[in-house]
Amino acid sequence: MADVSSAPVIGVLALQGDVREHLIALAAADAVARQVRRPEELAEVDGLVIPGGESTTISKLAVLFGVMDPLRTRVRAGMPVYGTCAGLIMLADKILDPRSGQETIGGIDMIVRRNAFGRQNESFEAAVDVRGVEGDPVKGVFIRAPWVESVGAETEVLAEHEGHIVAVRQGNALATSFHPELTGDHRVHSLFVDMVRANLAPGS
Repeated sequence: MADVSSAPVIGVLALQGDVREHLIALAAADAVARQVRRPEELAEVDGLVIPGGESTTISKLAVLFGVMDPLRTRVRAGMPVYGTCAGLIMLADKILDPRSGQETIGGIDMIVRRNAFGRQNESFEAAVDVRGVEGDPVKGVFIRAPWVESVGAETEVLAEHEGHIVAVRQGNALATSFHPELTGDHRVHSLFVDMVRANLAPGS
């Protein structure tokens, strides 16, 4: 584990999805970025990014690689975690329309709807004002993106698009419907790295 005076070590769950782009974004945000596939690799990081991809596939692979239960344990224990698109679904306590056998890690009191913004050919980019990210709006890339139907009392809504919730935070868990890692704008990753640093600080 890294100490607060050094760059935090942040993993990217490397089972499916745009892993490389997240590794680049985390490095640009002054973190040490590593791929994580197995429990022993998860044990060595201070925080974790769960990338986009296909949430059902990620769920099944996480079980296959033996990392699902350790992930749940660490998230419950307060490890900072950030999910994008399918990663947002993985962090939801409830999916409105789950596929058969689909599991989640949980950690954010929210109900999500899969593929809510449309199919692959309906992907789009949009400017999103994200609370906690200074400066201009974040360019969000929405690819078969979910949205958040509702949140619990402890979950903070950070952004909306066209009346739908697209970014949330609960404690050390952060999630976005969109992909900031595809734009070259690393401010959302910087926000997450700051969350990891704060969690490492003495007394946190």
